[in-house]
Amino acid sequence: MTHRIKVAGLQPVQVLAGLAGIAFIVFGVVGFTRTGIGDWATQSFVLGFSVNPLHNLVMVAVGVLGLLTALGSGLARMYGWLLFAGFAALFVWDLMITGILAQNPAEQYGNPLAVNVNDNWLHLGIALFGLLLAVMPARRKLIEDEEPVLPEPRSEAFRDERDGSPRVEQMDPTVSTSPITEPIPAGRRHEEPITQQQAAVDPKTERVSKDKIKH
Repeated sequence: MTHRIKVAGLQPVQVLAGLAGIAFIVFGVVGFTRTGIGDWATQSFVLGFSVNPLHNLVMVAVGVLGLLTALGSGLARMYGWLLFAGFAALFVWDLMITGILAQNPAEQYGNPLAVNVNDNWLHLGIALFGLLLAVMPARRKLIEDEEPVLPEPRSEAFRDERDGSPRVEQMDPTVSTSPITEPIPAGRRHEEPITQQQAAVDPKTERVSKDKIKH
């Protein structure tokens, strides 16, 4: 009996990637309703998180990518690694922008995503969520391959009956096939006619009736 391991249907990592994609798109669309798309310098707040049009656009793009990668378990895990790497780097930059880290090598770029302290922890949470997607194990199931059942060998007699061909009896070579001659009873040995020569030679035939002598 052989065994195969097969991925069992829709994986949890695909479901989580799809749900995350929908959440990112909703957050970005709601952000656009607050900031609009005319002035990219506009800043607003959604549930206490600071957003601007560029921030909203990034959220929508990340959400669309999540929906696309949810089509396969391998793609969903790759999406998790992208979330982990991208938002972990963004979290470190957020700490520099908000002054938690004193040294900011990207200070000349300012604050293009209009992040605040709340955004810092949101980005950290997204990075950890991405790591969870990346390392989530696949749900698999074991499939047993049944061995083929071979037909039992059939006897010669059965094949002859199914084919309609005459069945040939195999004879034992040790048994003689010559016809068996039954012994002649004693009372019938001299009932056959005899010739005159036999009657003349054998004296016992003198008592034989002349009708039995063959002329």
